[in-house]
Amino acid sequence: MATGMSAVSAGAALLCGVAAVWLSVGRRSGTRRAELLLAGVGGAVGTGPPKPSWRRLTDGVRRLGSEWWSVAAGLVLSVLGASVLPLVAGVAGVPLLRRVRLAREARRARERRGDAVIALCGALAGEVRAGRQPGEALLCATRDSDGLGEAQSAVLAAARFGGDVPAALAGAARQPGADGLLGLAACWRVAVDRGAGLAAGLDRLEAALRAERDQRADLRAQLAGSRSTTVMLAGLPALGLLLGTALGSDPLHVLLHTGPGLGCLVIGGLLEGLGTWWALRIVHGAEAV
Repeated sequence: MATGMSAVSAGAALLCGVAAVWLSVGRRSGTRRAELLLAGVGGAVGTGPPKPSWRRLTDGVRRLGSEWWSVAAGLVLSVLGASVLPLVAGVAGVPLLRRVRLAREARRARERRGDAVIALCGALAGEVRAGRQPGEALLCATRDSDGLGEAQSAVLAAARFGGDVPAALAGAARQPGADGLLGLAACWRVAVDRGAGLAAGLDRLEAALRAERDQRADLRAQLAGSRSTTVMLAGLPALGLLLGTALGSDPLHVLLHTGPGLGCLVIGGLLEGLGTWWALRIVHGAEAV
């Protein structure tokens, strides 16, 4: 009887979560439609028919962070296993998955910033070859590149009003992924103080930054196999549960409702987490080197 009540409770929780997402998406879409109508750009001006309900639901789920899929998986396993333990584990996994997602987004932001710095060096070299002065060339080059990031106003102010441009570039290089600006600051200082050719230095800097970026990309491609193997091995226990369920052995009941099963679940989970962490640490260490 208690097992049945647990299953009913978990099922009700799952239905409530789906209903909350549905209502939230519907409310946002209704609010957005009202804003468009009040602004005079509604359906009468040709914005197209409204999205179907299932599309709004999938869009709302897509807006959620990937870490919340852990809660969804915990709810499903709670219903199937008639236990609250998978739901607790799913909720506990949200901070860890959020940290992984944020680290991945930070890495992508660093890569985009590095590409922008390379584009800035190339554009600046082209402007200098066209006969512009370094300060004017920097002002023109930043129009097509976001290499300076949040420090763009400070650097441009220094270039426009005769300030210390290398110091401003060194400050901008503190942003994640903008290390190449240190080389740009060195080229600027040598060109202005010693009269060396700025365009030639920028060409060498751009080539060096591109070579470094290509080397990182090549290393990441070589390590992709190791990372995929780690993920595949981490998913083998789930495959074992599916096979056991297909054979009719009910492994969820054994793991969640018996003493030996709970012990195996705890020890196996710890070993699984430790092995995954160690394998990913080796991969990340190779990338850092």
